[in-house]
Amino acid sequence: MITRVLTLALFTVVSLCAIAQSDTSRQEILIMTTMGNIRVALYNETPRHRDNFIKLVREGFYDGILWHRVIKNFMIQTGDSTTRHAQPGDYVGLHAPDYTLPAEIVYPTFFHKRGALAAAREGDDSNPQRASSSSQFYIVYGKTYSTAALNDFQRTIRENTHGQYEMTDSIRSYYHKHGGTPHLDGQYTVFGEVTEGLDTVRRIQEAFTDDDDRPVDDIRIVRAVVIESLSK
Repeated sequence: MITRVLTLALFTVVSLCAIAQSDTSRQEILIMTTMGNIRVALYNETPRHRDNFIKLVREGFYDGILWHRVIKNFMIQTGDSTTRHAQPGDYVGLHAPDYTLPAEIVYPTFFHKRGALAAAREGDDSNPQRASSSSQFYIVYGKTYSTAALNDFQRTIRENTHGQYEMTDSIRSYYHKHGGTPHLDGQYTVFGEVTEGLDTVRRIQEAFTDDDDRPVDDIRIVRAVVIESLSK
Protein backbone atom coordinates (compact mmCIF):
# COMPACT_ATOMS: atom_id res chain seq x y z
CA MET A 1 0.00 0.00 0.00
CA ILE A 2 2.84 2.40 0.90
CA THR A 3 4.49 1.63 -2.42
CA ARG A 4 1.27 2.37 -4.31
CA VAL A 5 0.81 5.68 -2.47
CA LEU A 6 4.38 6.73 -3.15
CA THR A 7 4.01 5.76 -6.80
CA LEU A 8 0.78 7.73 -7.07
CA ALA A 9 2.38 10.76 -5.39
CA LEU A 10 5.35 10.58 -7.73
CA PHE A 11 3.04 10.32 -10.75
CA THR A 12 1.11 13.37 -9.53
CA VAL A 13 4.28 15.43 -9.12
CA VAL A 14 5.51 14.43 -12.58
CA SER A 15 2.11 15.26 -14.08
CA LEU A 16 2.06 18.69 -12.43
CA CYS A 17 5.58 19.38 -13.68
CA ALA A 18 4.50 18.42 -17.20
CA ILE A 19 1.52 20.76 -16.99
CA ALA A 20 3.70 23.60 -15.72
CA GLN A 21 6.15 23.05 -18.55
CA SER A 22 3.30 23.01 -21.06
CA ASP A 23 1.93 26.27 -19.67
CA THR A 24 5.27 28.01 -20.26
CA SER A 25 5.88 26.50 -23.69
CA ARG A 26 6.01 29.02 -26.52
CA GLN A 27 5.85 28.17 -30.19
CA GLU A 28 8.76 29.62 -32.13
CA ILE A 29 9.08 30.70 -35.74
CA LEU A 30 12.28 31.05 -37.76
CA ILE A 31 12.15 33.92 -40.28
CA MET A 32 14.95 33.57 -42.82
CA THR A 33 15.69 36.83 -44.64
CA THR A 34 18.16 37.99 -47.26
CA MET A 35 20.01 39.81 -44.45
CA GLY A 36 20.04 37.00 -41.89
CA ASN A 37 17.74 34.98 -39.66
CA ILE A 38 15.28 36.16 -37.02
CA ARG A 39 13.79 33.76 -34.49
CA VAL A 40 10.62 34.77 -32.66
CA ALA A 41 8.59 33.26 -29.82
CA LEU A 42 4.80 33.67 -29.85
CA TYR A 43 2.87 34.51 -26.69
CA ASN A 44 0.19 32.09 -25.49
CA GLU A 45 -1.61 35.05 -23.93
CA THR A 46 -2.51 36.25 -27.45
CA PRO A 47 -3.88 32.97 -28.85
CA ARG A 48 -5.75 34.32 -31.89
CA HIS A 49 -2.69 36.15 -33.15
CA ARG A 50 -0.44 33.19 -32.33
CA ASP A 51 -2.61 30.66 -34.15
CA ASN A 52 -3.20 32.92 -37.15
CA PHE A 53 0.53 33.59 -37.52
CA ILE A 54 1.36 29.88 -37.32
CA LYS A 55 -1.32 29.11 -39.93
CA LEU A 56 0.06 31.68 -42.38
CA VAL A 57 3.64 30.51 -41.85
CA ARG A 58 2.67 26.89 -42.50
CA GLU A 59 0.88 27.94 -45.68
CA GLY A 60 4.06 29.65 -46.94
CA PHE A 61 2.29 33.02 -46.98
CA TYR A 62 5.40 34.99 -46.01
CA ASP A 63 7.89 33.19 -48.25
CA GLY A 64 9.46 35.55 -50.77
CA ILE A 65 7.77 38.79 -49.68
CA LEU A 66 9.43 42.12 -48.92
CA TRP A 67 10.10 44.02 -45.76
CA HIS A 68 8.15 46.83 -47.37
CA ARG A 69 8.29 49.50 -44.63
CA VAL A 70 11.50 50.16 -42.75
CA ILE A 71 12.12 53.13 -40.46
CA LYS A 72 15.44 53.57 -38.69
CA ASN A 73 15.27 53.62 -34.89
CA PHE A 74 11.64 52.53 -35.10
CA MET A 75 10.63 49.22 -36.70
CA ILE A 76 10.59 46.92 -39.75
CA GLN A 77 7.27 45.83 -41.31
CA THR A 78 6.17 43.07 -43.69
CA GLY A 79 3.12 40.96 -44.51
CA ASP A 80 1.89 42.18 -47.93
CA SER A 81 1.95 39.07 -50.13
CA THR A 82 1.70 41.14 -53.34
CA THR A 83 5.22 42.43 -52.71
CA ARG A 84 6.51 39.04 -53.83
CA HIS A 85 6.34 40.37 -57.40
CA ALA A 86 6.73 44.11 -56.74
CA GLN A 87 8.84 46.09 -59.16
CA PRO A 88 11.29 48.82 -58.14
CA GLY A 89 9.40 52.01 -57.36
CA ASP A 90 6.02 50.32 -56.87
CA TYR A 91 4.00 51.63 -53.93
CA VAL A 92 3.51 48.62 -51.67
CA GLY A 93 2.09 47.61 -48.31
CA LEU A 94 -1.65 47.97 -48.93
CA HIS A 95 -2.67 44.31 -49.04
CA ALA A 96 -3.60 41.58 -46.56
CA PRO A 97 -6.14 38.74 -46.54
CA ASP A 98 -9.71 40.03 -46.17
CA TYR A 99 -10.22 39.58 -42.44
CA THR A 100 -9.00 41.15 -39.21
CA LEU A 101 -8.16 39.83 -35.75
CA PRO A 102 -9.74 41.23 -32.58
CA ALA A 103 -7.21 43.15 -30.51
CA GLU A 104 -5.42 41.14 -27.82
CA ILE A 105 -3.61 43.92 -26.00
CA VAL A 106 -1.95 42.52 -22.87
CA TYR A 107 -0.35 45.66 -21.45
CA PRO A 108 1.76 46.18 -19.37
CA THR A 109 2.78 42.52 -19.49
CA PHE A 110 3.76 42.91 -23.15
CA PHE A 111 5.00 46.23 -24.43
CA HIS A 112 6.92 47.64 -27.38
CA LYS A 113 10.39 46.76 -26.17
CA ARG A 114 13.25 46.25 -28.58
CA GLY A 115 12.52 42.98 -30.39
CA ALA A 116 8.75 43.04 -29.82
CA LEU A 117 6.66 41.35 -32.53
CA ALA A 118 3.36 43.18 -33.08
CA ALA A 119 0.43 43.31 -35.48
CA ALA A 120 -0.05 46.25 -37.82
CA ARG A 121 -3.54 47.70 -38.19
CA GLU A 122 -5.63 50.47 -39.68
CA GLY A 123 -5.82 53.74 -37.75
CA ASP A 124 -8.30 54.58 -35.01
CA ASP A 125 -10.56 56.70 -37.23
CA SER A 126 -11.57 53.69 -39.34
CA ASN A 127 -10.76 51.05 -36.75
CA PRO A 128 -11.78 52.21 -33.26
CA GLN A 129 -11.66 48.65 -31.91
CA ARG A 130 -7.98 48.47 -32.93
CA ALA A 131 -8.43 45.16 -34.72
CA SER A 132 -5.21 43.78 -36.21
CA SER A 133 -4.29 43.16 -39.82
CA SER A 134 -4.65 39.52 -40.79
CA SER A 135 -1.05 39.25 -41.99
CA GLN A 136 0.97 42.44 -41.63
CA PHE A 137 3.30 42.64 -38.66
CA TYR A 138 6.27 44.62 -37.48
CA ILE A 139 9.31 44.03 -35.31
CA VAL A 140 10.43 46.86 -33.05
CA TYR A 141 13.97 48.17 -32.91
CA GLY A 142 13.45 51.66 -31.54
CA LYS A 143 15.86 53.66 -29.41
CA THR A 144 16.44 54.66 -25.80
CA TYR A 145 14.66 57.62 -24.21
CA SER A 146 15.28 60.20 -21.53
CA THR A 147 13.10 60.58 -18.46
CA ALA A 148 11.52 63.74 -19.93
CA ALA A 149 10.68 61.96 -23.18
CA LEU A 150 9.14 59.05 -21.28
CA ASN A 151 7.01 61.50 -19.30
CA ASP A 152 5.70 62.85 -22.61
CA PHE A 153 5.00 59.33 -23.87
CA GLN A 154 3.15 58.53 -20.66
CA ARG A 155 0.81 61.44 -21.33
CA THR A 156 0.36 60.25 -24.93
CA ILE A 157 -0.45 56.70 -23.82
CA ARG A 158 -2.92 57.98 -21.23
CA GLU A 159 -4.67 60.18 -23.79
CA ASN A 160 -4.73 57.56 -26.56
CA THR A 161 -6.11 54.84 -24.27
CA HIS A 162 -8.53 57.15 -22.39
CA GLY A 163 -6.66 56.59 -19.14
CA GLN A 164 -6.79 52.79 -19.41
CA TYR A 165 -3.03 52.25 -19.38
CA GLU A 166 -0.12 53.66 -17.41
CA MET A 167 3.58 53.05 -18.04
CA THR A 168 5.03 51.10 -15.10
CA ASP A 169 8.37 51.92 -13.49
CA SER A 170 9.90 48.71 -14.84
CA ILE A 171 8.79 49.53 -18.41
CA ARG A 172 10.15 53.07 -18.09
CA SER A 173 13.46 51.63 -16.93
CA TYR A 174 13.57 49.22 -19.87
CA TYR A 175 12.95 51.97 -22.43
CA HIS A 176 15.57 54.15 -20.78
CA LYS A 177 18.24 51.43 -20.76
CA HIS A 178 17.43 49.21 -23.76
CA GLY A 179 15.05 51.02 -26.09
CA GLY A 180 11.84 50.42 -27.99
CA THR A 181 8.81 52.39 -29.20
CA PRO A 182 6.76 53.43 -26.15
CA HIS A 183 4.24 55.64 -27.97
CA LEU A 184 2.55 52.53 -29.44
CA ASP A 185 1.89 50.88 -26.07
CA GLY A 186 -1.67 49.92 -25.25
CA GLN A 187 -2.81 50.52 -28.83
CA TYR A 188 -1.38 47.63 -30.89
CA THR A 189 -1.31 43.92 -30.14
CA VAL A 190 2.16 42.69 -29.18
CA PHE A 191 2.06 38.92 -29.71
CA GLY A 192 5.67 37.76 -29.55
CA GLU A 193 9.32 38.70 -29.29
CA VAL A 194 12.65 38.10 -30.97
CA THR A 195 14.70 35.41 -29.23
CA GLU A 196 17.58 35.39 -31.72
CA GLY A 197 18.55 37.72 -34.56
CA LEU A 198 18.22 41.25 -33.21
CA ASP A 199 21.39 41.98 -35.16
CA THR A 200 19.45 41.13 -38.31
CA VAL A 201 16.64 43.48 -37.26
CA ARG A 202 19.23 46.18 -36.66
CA ARG A 203 20.73 45.73 -40.12
CA ILE A 204 17.34 45.81 -41.84
CA GLN A 205 16.19 48.97 -40.02
CA GLU A 206 19.38 50.72 -41.11
CA ALA A 207 18.63 50.13 -44.82
CA PHE A 208 18.49 53.10 -47.17
CA THR A 209 14.85 53.75 -48.10
CA ASP A 210 12.79 55.81 -50.52
CA ASP A 211 10.23 58.48 -49.58
CA ASP A 212 7.66 55.75 -48.79
CA ASP A 213 10.02 53.96 -46.36
CA ARG A 214 10.54 51.04 -48.76
CA PRO A 215 14.16 49.84 -48.88
CA VAL A 216 15.74 50.87 -52.18
CA ASP A 217 17.46 47.49 -52.37
CA ASP A 218 14.83 44.81 -51.76
CA ILE A 219 15.05 42.91 -48.48
CA ARG A 220 12.99 39.72 -48.49
CA ILE A 221 11.77 36.97 -46.25
CA VAL A 222 13.26 33.96 -48.00
CA ARG A 223 11.22 31.54 -45.94
CA ALA A 224 9.43 31.35 -42.60
CA VAL A 225 9.08 28.01 -40.79
CA VAL A 226 7.48 26.75 -37.60
CA ILE A 227 9.98 25.30 -35.16
CA GLU A 228 8.30 22.34 -33.50
CA SER A 229 8.37 21.19 -29.86
CA LEU A 230 10.34 23.99 -28.26
CA SER A 231 9.77 25.36 -24.77
CA LYS A 232 10.99 28.52 -23.13
